[in-house]
Amino acid sequence: MKETLKQAFLKSLPVMAGYVVLGFGFGIIAQKSGYGIVWVFAMSVFIYAGSMQYVAVDLLTGGATLLAAALTTLMVNARHLFYGISMIEHYKDADKKKPYLIFALTDETYSLVCSGRAPAGLDFHSYCFWVSLFNQCYWILGSLLGVLAGTVITFNTAGVDFAMTALFITVFVEQWKSTGNHLPAIIGVIASVICLLIFGRESFLIPAMLLIGIALTVGRKAIERKGDL
Repeated sequence: MKETLKQAFLKSLPVMAGYVVLGFGFGIIAQKSGYGIVWVFAMSVFIYAGSMQYVAVDLLTGGATLLAAALTTLMVNARHLFYGISMIEHYKDADKKKPYLIFALTDETYSLVCSGRAPAGLDFHSYCFWVSLFNQCYWILGSLLGVLAGTVITFNTAGVDFAMTALFITVFVEQWKSTGNHLPAIIGVIASVICLLIFGRESFLIPAMLLIGIALTVGRKAIERKGDL
């Protein structure tokens, strides 16, 4: 157990650096919008959706309907459908850990567990559980610090939400550097650009996810052969 905790903590440290900052930004924005520490804590525990929590503040303050909130959530989090499917085999024997592993599978957590392997000698599902839990704790800590800071510090919060975009870019670069098979990443970038040009920035996300999913499914064997080279 101690070794599992140690390795999970060490592997999650890069995420901690990002999540504390991103959670901090979310906490500030939520506090400035009139939502106190209880709301922020509850959202970070039960929603735990990163960028969607930023969007949720706007939905709540703007009086969005339930349908609008549901559609927006689908658009923002549609990517989870695709990388979640790739973890079905890895998580199928996780037993009691499975519900939390599914719930806590964020982009950054996925980047740490998607290989389907734990450090030598460790149980994969226990390792994934602690990586997931550490990452959520970092997010909760950052969001609570942001609320506290927002109550005592007065400043212009414009641009704070760009921190989430910055983390996505960082994760992409790290994934690119850590693997020799860049074909999935290239497919993702090309598909996103094509859909952005066709559908515009407000509507390109779901078409891009569909196109990426189709391309990866159809070209799966070619991608796997490329990875074996």
